[in-house]
Amino acid sequence: MSAAKPGRVSLVGAGPGDPGLLTLKGARAIAAADVIVYDYLAAAPIVALAPPDCEKVYAGKRAGAHALSQEEITQLLIRLAREGKRVVRLKGGDPFVFGRGGEEADALAAAGIGFEVIPGITSAIAAPAYAGIPLTHRDYTTSFTVATGHEDPTKPASTLDYARLADPHQTLVLLMAMGNLDEIVTKLREHGLSGDRPVAVIHEGTKPGQKTLVATLETIVAAVESAGITAPAVVVVGDVVRLRERIRWFDRSPLFGKRVLITRPAHQAAEFAARLWECGAEPLIAPMIAITPPDDPARTERAVAEIRDYDWAVFTSQNGVDAFFRVLARSARDARAFGDTRVAAIGPKTALTLRRHGVRPEFVPLRFISEEVAQGLVERTSAGDRVLLFRAQEARDVLPERLRAAGRRVDVVAAYKTTFVRPAEFESQLERAEIVTFTSASTVRGFIAALGGDLRGAAGKTIACIGPVTAEAAREAGLPVDIVADEFTVDGLLERLERSTA
Repeated sequence: MSAAKPGRVSLVGAGPGDPGLLTLKGARAIAAADVIVYDYLAAAPIVALAPPDCEKVYAGKRAGAHALSQEEITQLLIRLAREGKRVVRLKGGDPFVFGRGGEEADALAAAGIGFEVIPGITSAIAAPAYAGIPLTHRDYTTSFTVATGHEDPTKPASTLDYARLADPHQTLVLLMAMGNLDEIVTKLREHGLSGDRPVAVIHEGTKPGQKTLVATLETIVAAVESAGITAPAVVVVGDVVRLRERIRWFDRSPLFGKRVLITRPAHQAAEFAARLWECGAEPLIAPMIAITPPDDPARTERAVAEIRDYDWAVFTSQNGVDAFFRVLARSARDARAFGDTRVAAIGPKTALTLRRHGVRPEFVPLRFISEEVAQGLVERTSAGDRVLLFRAQEARDVLPERLRAAGRRVDVVAAYKTTFVRPAEFESQLERAEIVTFTSASTVRGFIAALGGDLRGAAGKTIACIGPVTAEAAREAGLPVDIVADEFTVDGLLERLERSTA
């Protein structure tokens, strides 16, 4: 019997907090991991990139609260690798910038464990950038220094060279300095920095909860105490702080700091969540529905097998397109199966999904209003034409009824079924949310079911719907609708949210 293949450890920098700042190489390592050992500062959406069967071990360390000691973490990495596993050690920021990644790499090397280092964007650079503070600027400074404000507590004395750190011609960036801020400020002033030198403290940099406090070296300690700002935070000392008011951008977004509940299925939530992160909002993913096979899968398979017998095939959602091609793939067929059958897609996202499968739809109504869709199809078909309507099992009958009234032969086939789900953290997510978004009538119904019919949990929330059909379902359920997208897509909903909160 051959020996088990040796494992390998990837020391991956998760970046400063915004999941969009994770490197592509880091994302690939996570997607291939058997085990992830992650820190407190690793954003949940990044951890969620791991495969479903990946083991996740929390090893976070905060002041006075360590899930695992550093020695325990190192031994865990060695043991997992010796078991032949692909291990990702996911660390906030960059592994080699005050992340103790150097110590872990040294221990792995000593144990004969193969490893790699995948750098991450350090908060020393990212947090100031998101606060509108460039670390270098031709008019202010041509250099910067990054130092820790929290040294090894077992050292007999500090080895920070305050004489060099207190250079008025450079920008000084301090990480992990909140616990010793008073002492650091005192030392900097003792070594010559003036009390009026600008200082910024950036809490939770690059995240929707980012807070930036600007003061001077003389007033910063009192200002931090008054504002209640705590770790994690990055401290920037230097004249470049003066630029913040002119070039700040992240916290000027209309959605900055807003907490937005996403109710669409989990597999479709990632794109919307990423867009919200880019706008400075905090997405709260709480899928109210799941996509499951229809009650009569045999009928679905027959419709797919007989697709060439139809004059038109109408797809009402991305889920329907995906379901169709899953069935098609099981018989080793592809887009050529459509033959001369013409295709309609309800909405631009459904059309895009079809194109990705090699099918170019001939009719794409942008507004999913049954009357308009039916009229468009009637204009493009003839009496007696056979039409396949491939859609959700629970969809309304308005569209097929209008087509039949116009003399079209319509087969309504369930592509999939939606079932209600209730996330484990639903109550806490809803309580935190300021905005609740709905992308279909079924997400509304799932939300009402999760509430148990008691709408008090939604009181005071801004209700945003992707289009009039969804909005009608929300109003019928007793929810006051505040926002309806002009373009019935996630992009349209996001644009409408930005306009409404500007």
